[in-house]
Formats: sequence, C-alpha cells, structure tokens
Amino acid sequence: MKVMLGISGGVDSSVAALRLLEDGHDVEGLFMQNWEEDDRDAGTCTAETDRKDAVSVCGRLGIPFHGRNFAAEYWDGVFEHFLAEYRAGRTPNPDVLCNREIKFRTFLDHALSLGAEKIATGHYARIDRHQGAWRLLRAVDRNKDQTYFLHALGQEQLASTIFPIGDLDKIEVRRRAAEADLPTHAKKDSTGICFIGERDFRSFLSQYIPARPGLMCTPQGEVLGEHQGVMYYTLGQRNGLNIGGRRNASGDPWYVVGKRVSENVLYVAQGGDNKWLMCRTAQASQPNWIAGRPPGAGFRCTAKVRYRQNDQDCVVEVDGDRVTARFDQPQRAVTPGQSIVFYHGQACLGGAVIEATDAAFGSLSQHTPVEAGQT
Repeated sequence: MKVMLGISGGVDSSVAALRLLEDGHDVEGLFMQNWEEDDRDAGTCTAETDRKDAVSVCGRLGIPFHGRNFAAEYWDGVFEHFLAEYRAGRTPNPDVLCNREIKFRTFLDHALSLGAEKIATGHYARIDRHQGAWRLLRAVDRNKDQTYFLHALGQEQLASTIFPIGDLDKIEVRRRAAEADLPTHAKKDSTGICFIGERDFRSFLSQYIPARPGLMCTPQGEVLGEHQGVMYYTLGQRNGLNIGGRRNASGDPWYVVGKRVSENVLYVAQGGDNKWLMCRTAQASQPNWIAGRPPGAGFRCTAKVRYRQNDQDCVVEVDGDRVTARFDQPQRAVTPGQSIVFYHGQACLGGAVIEATDAAFGSLSQHTPVEAGQT
C-alpha cells in the first residue's frame, strides 16, 4: 500500500516511517510548512531545522521526500480563528483545529492527489474497526496519548489514516530510533503551539492584538491593580498578576477567575480551589462524534476538559449541536474556548467546544469596580 507520511523532523514521525517500511508499505514522506517565518520569528521558529531533519530521515530510510507549504491554509483555517477567539476573551486550542483542518484535510487531500492510498502521522493514538465503524483509541502510552487533540476527526479521516506508533511507549520509540541510527533519535520533543515556539506568548499575541490595559478586580468589585489586556489571561492563571500583599487579605496566591471583555475588566480571587473557579456543569457546542452520531441523547462516560487531566466521570446530555456535561465531582477552571473530550474506556467518543459553566463567576452580577477604601 502506498502511504504518505506526515514527517515533521521529530523522532515520532521518524519511527512511524520505520514501522511502515517494516510492515511492507510503499512509503513517502511529506513535510508540512504551516507557518511563514519572518523577522519576528528569528531564533524562535524551528521549521528550517525540522525540515533538514526530515530530509535526513527520508535519506537514511531511502524514501522519497516532499515539501509543501500550507501556510495560507493554516492562516485561513486555524490562525484567524485563534485570533478571533482571543479577541472574544476565550482560550482556543489551535492544535485541535490544526489536526482537523490541515493534517487530516489539506494534507490528506494532497496526499491522495499524489497517489497515496492512506496517510500516516507520528501521533500517539490507535485506530480499529468495531461493529462496522472506525474507532479512535487511546495510545498504549497513556502519558503521551494524543486522542484529546484528535477528537474532531470522523469516519472518513480514520478510514484513510494509520498511526504506526500508537502501540509503543516513548522509551521504545527512542530505542528503535537509536537502533536504526536515525538522526532524530535524541532530538528534544517540541512543546507549545507550533507558530509560537519558544517565544513569550504575551509578546507574540500583542503583535496581532494590541494591548488594552484595564482594571483588575476581586469578584466583589474591589480594584487591585491593572491588567495588560484580558486576552492575555486564562482561567486559573496564577503567574503574571503582580499582586502584592494586601491588608485584610490572606497570604494565599491570587488566580484569574473571570473576565468581562466588554468592560475590559479582569477578575481575580485568592486560593487555587476558590468557589469562583469550581463548577459541576459545562455547556458546549459544535460537537463532533467519532462514530458520526452520539451514543445517545443521554449517557454516562468520562471526560477531559484539558489535555493532561485525568478522566472525570460525568453524565452527558445531547440536544442537537448543544452538549451539557454534568460531572460527579467539582471541576476546576473549566475554560470557554477549550475542548471537552468524551471517552468510553479506551475509545474516544468525540468532543465539543466549551461555552459556559455553572461556576460562581458565571452567575455573578455585574459589579462596578471600586477602589480599595471607597464605599
């Protein structure tokens, strides 16, 4: 079978290529450039280094190399949405959208046009066929599992995809890369959002959304200081608030608990598990179900509201394109714009975009900020 591998220049896609060859496939590698570098990216974007590593891996394994620039598609399909969400005060997850729009749409279409029968990537996930439908399964290495970021895929994409390393743990991946003398065997894993790289996030975002300082207040309306722009902060954030010791306040650290974008006010409260951050119910929209439909109008499952979170037991209610998750235990800092992803055992059922929760701040009446000491 002819398989087009998305080769990134990292160790995971390198070993994916190796395993495809071992399985007897006719393999070619395609490097996707999804971001146009300019002077602002100097010293921070690793695309050229990654491309060279991808070329070296293909040469070492004797497979054809292709390079394609999908930056225009990435800008239109991912980055503009990313900016719009931040302008609205939400915290988007561009990796989910990149997988749906670029790696498993633009790349898939291009690979098929080049004669490939399937595509492959170095994602940590598995695919199987069960009762006539394709399933997206967690990786064997639960610490590296990436199904959270792949939940927006569907039957068409899964039918055309192979995840060659989903049954390996990371230690084994590096061992196999070293045994095969692949040049990426000791390469450090990439982290963060691809187009930001090692840059300071606030500095990067300010290039596209100008800073608009405003008041930083408690939920009761007491002004504590000034923020640099509500779009730069996310729920549960502790660092970067610059709030010193205050009279009549405990020594607990301060956390972001809410935003009023229209008034340009950021709300903070003390304590990592304060009532303003906790919720039992999350409302979401734009659901995608791996099987093409939900398991039912109401069902029990587990869910994650962030990538590294442990599974949380919940009941899910589905009403068209609206989804409500009711958790057995209180959840902390459930953030609008992020994804809630549903699981049944090893299978990822799909997910949706969080819109609102029943956290105390969500029902907070509008307060007029009052300087400390005023009445």
